[in-house]
Amino acid sequence: MRIVAGKWRGRRIKAPTDDRVRPTADRVREAWMSIVSPWLPDARVLDLFAGSGALGLEALSRGAAQADLVEIAPPSLRCIGENVKTLGAGAAAVVHRADALRFVAGLEPHAYDVAFADPPYGLGLATRVAEAWLAVPFADLLGVEHRKDEVLPGPGERRTYGDTVITMYRAD
Repeated sequence: MRIVAGKWRGRRIKAPTDDRVRPTADRVREAWMSIVSPWLPDARVLDLFAGSGALGLEALSRGAAQADLVEIAPPSLRCIGENVKTLGAGAAAVVHRADALRFVAGLEPHAYDVAFADPPYGLGLATRVAEAWLAVPFADLLGVEHRKDEVLPGPGERRTYGDTVITMYRAD
């Protein structure tokens, strides 16, 4: 995997070796970043179910001030740590070993400017993240990646990329 744009453009990062992790395809990540790019300069970013940390690190590369990377799986946490070190992200990348749903349950409204959620498919986690945001909009802009056949609640805008959909939510 590579960072697509920004100060770390073209730099390689690793994906976790865990078979349960499904990294966001480069073209989907590029499209996602294009959608959120107006909100990224100096933004506080949240990357839920971070996996490799690619979404949060890409946001930092494109000008975000800080990225909180939330992950619970030890192999993914090790991978994120290596990627943060490889890029020299330093204190701008804060890694949280936590369950993503529990993490967002403790957030105040508008705690983040931009949030990404790329949960494992088939477990209903995308819907649960959307429901948590609808109850307390913890970010001004939330993007949730999920399968095409899953429809998330609320007034989100769906963007389809093959079998993958990103549903975008924006706080008023």
